[in-house]
Parts: sequence; structure tokens; C-alpha cells
Amino acid sequence: MHSTPRGWAVPGTGRAVSLSLMSIPLLFLSAGHALAHNVTPGDAGYIQETWGVNIIPFMYLGAKHMVTGYDHILFLLGVVFFLYRMKDVGIYVSIFAVGHSTTMLAGVWFGWGLNAYIVDAIIGLSVVYKALDNLGAYQRWFGVQPNTKAATLIFGFFHGTGLATKILDYDIASDGLLANLLAFNVGVELGQLMALALILIVMGFWRRSPRFFAQAYTANVVMMSMGFILMGLQITGYFVAS
Repeated sequence: MHSTPRGWAVPGTGRAVSLSLMSIPLLFLSAGHALAHNVTPGDAGYIQETWGVNIIPFMYLGAKHMVTGYDHILFLLGVVFFLYRMKDVGIYVSIFAVGHSTTMLAGVWFGWGLNAYIVDAIIGLSVVYKALDNLGAYQRWFGVQPNTKAATLIFGFFHGTGLATKILDYDIASDGLLANLLAFNVGVELGQLMALALILIVMGFWRRSPRFFAQAYTANVVMMSMGFILMGLQITGYFVAS
């Protein structure tokens, strides 16, 4: 279960405020290279040209997508931010993996495509939602705590749908499709485990700091800001492309 603190010590140090301010322009600088569920031109060309079963290359592509997709990493960070027991981490990450895998595989296999801008805007919303949850906003505003497991599963569905939508844009070959999709999904999960391991190592050291809760407040505000920026970029892209 989550261990979100009931009371927050609002950060007042200049260093914490500077961290918050610096993170926003850094996101803008990286956005062009790490847009949610973006597929690089080289990877897109490979997807379009490949034929037959290619297990290792698709596993690599799946792992690469996960470790370079900051939308996934942000949401994953938010999910485990206040999880202290490995059992709870395993449960929540598994729920997210089930949701992500289900819609990615089904979306490509059955050709379920949605507007990429709308899906990615919802993914940005998932980051905002999780950051607000970590800040205890829903308990303060509404007096209730939403079901965190259900929310993780639902947003996992959208994360998978976003990737399926991108893959469908590149007309992946039908020959070897199921094997390649399964390999891609295995790669995604391996990439997720690598990202999760790094997050947990960093969080383990960070939580030992006496300033953790004050800095955690700032970190979740920054995370929420990133989610809003992602939403804004995708909504703008939708209207520009229309």
C-alpha cells in the first residue's frame, strides 16, 4: 500500500526551488527527442522493412522504447515513489505491465488505432494524476482516496494503446507478427525492470536523507508540471495537425 505522508513540509530552500525551475526548460529541450511513444526514423524504417520472425531485434526495440520513453519513466516513478516494500512494488509494477501489455498486443493485432495526440495527452494526464495522488490532493480536496491499483491498471491500458497506435502507423508486416509483438513486449518489460532497478537504487539512497519529504514535495510538483507540459504539447499538436 502507499505510504503518502499526511502532512508535507513545503520546501523553502533555494536549491529545491532552483531544481523545480531548472527541470521545466530541460523537459522542453528534450521533448523533441523523447516525445511520448515516439519511434525514431531508423526504428520506423526497420519496422516497415522487416519480414518474418525477428525475436532479438524486436526485443531490443521494446527495451529501447521503455528506457527512452520519459512518459513511462515518469509514471513508473510516481507509482513507486511511496512504496517501501518490494512486495508492493512488484504488485503495482505487475498491474501496470498487464495493462500496458494487453492494449499494446491487442491494439496491434486487431488494428485498434486511436489518435496519437489524444492518447499521449491522456498519458500526460496519467503523470499529473499520479503526482497529485502522491501529494495527497484527492484526500484533501474530496475526502476520499481513489483506488490506486485500478488507476494504475487503467492508465497502463492507455500507455499500451499509445504504443500500439504508433506501431500501427508503420504497417508492421503480418508475417511473424505475433512472435515479433511478443518479443517486443518482452523487451518492454525487460526495459521496465532496468528502469525500475535504477529508480529503486536512487530512491533507496534519497529516502535516507532527512530532507526527503520536503524534497519529495518539490519532486512531485515538478513531475506534475511535466505531465501538464506533455498534455499541452499533445493538445497543441492535435489542433495544429487537424
